Amino acid sequence: MTAVTSRTAGTSNRNKPFHTLAVSGVESLCDDAVAVTFDVPDELSETFAFDAGQSLTLRRMVDGVEHRRSYSICSPVGAAPRVGVREVAGGLFSTWLVRDVKVGELVDVQGPSGAFVADPAVGGRHVLIAAGSGITPMLSIAATLLANPDTDVTLLYGNRRTRSVMFAEEIADLKDRYGSRLDVIHVLSREPREVELFSGRLDADRLREIFTSLVPCDEVDGFWLCGPFGMVNDAQDVLGELGVSKARIHHELFYVDDAAPPQAVHREKGIEGPGSEVTITLDGRSTTATLPRDQSILDSSEQYRSDLPFACKGGVCGTCRAKVTCGDVEMRRNYALEDYEVDAGFVLTCQTFPTGEKVTVDFDA
Repeated sequence: MTAVTSRTAGTSNRNKPFHTLAVSGVESLCDDAVAVTFDVPDELSETFAFDAGQSLTLRRMVDGVEHRRSYSICSPVGAAPRVGVREVAGGLFSTWLVRDVKVGELVDVQGPSGAFVADPAVGGRHVLIAAGSGITPMLSIAATLLANPDTDVTLLYGNRRTRSVMFAEEIADLKDRYGSRLDVIHVLSREPREVELFSGRLDADRLREIFTSLVPCDEVDGFWLCGPFGMVNDAQDVLGELGVSKARIHHELFYVDDAAPPQAVHREKGIEGPGSEVTITLDGRSTTATLPRDQSILDSSEQYRSDLPFACKGGVCGTCRAKVTCGDVEMRRNYALEDYEVDAGFVLTCQTFPTGEKVTVDFDA
């Protein structure tokens, strides 16, 4: 599972600077996951103040190549920033964080970002649905929401087995602290449970039965979804069937590569010549260059603008969001932008190709 995220609304696209932070804690969560806490100096406390549900982008140079990954913050608002990381097979970043990073290590970290955020002042009843490492932002959201005594939370958490449950002790601690205001339902796909409904995957059928028999949707103020593409997609479909408005559904995507729809193949449409004249605006400065039409705007622009914001380059995290203010483009994949953003001209530049003679892309919009 990749450690990248998709947002329910556009995030700020200013290319925030990276700051070198010391690791103040590394805690083993289960066999293949850790929680990494960063020490934020007083002069950066405002820079790293976060809302429940936001994420941090980490940067690492390997063999002269810059790599970035976004990880959701699992701390409650007001605590030191802490991210949960599950190792991905062959993962350059996650393997390093899970196996090698020690207390005192210095890591380049960008300030928090993301619009998958919960406001504790709202109160009401909230349902959090997570699978696997999708629990990471949910831990922050649950702890932060429950700090308001007028809030009740139900957490549906899917995993394969008991030993693969991340933050098991902290979830239990939250239950002890908040009692009846927090309901926790663990659903295990490869380990039988006493209640048959809680044995299996959090798929559409199981979610539909839970919503109709245990968690009436009309009594819920907000649904928060985080996990693999299939689970998030199933949950959205079922909630839609049950009459839940999109305004009450918030999602963040941790997708499994083979579960996401295949990328469309970009093909030239009879266009001759070197490409398109593309103008990039970022931080008030514009750069114009001729870019090829068979390469994404983000990838082809990096040789001219090394400051362009990005993280996953998979159409999921939304970090490279920008607005096309002139010209024609083709966006091949989108798991981060809402329909209203696309209608307004916003694109994910890592998945967008120029098709017109002249294109203008504004990261500051």
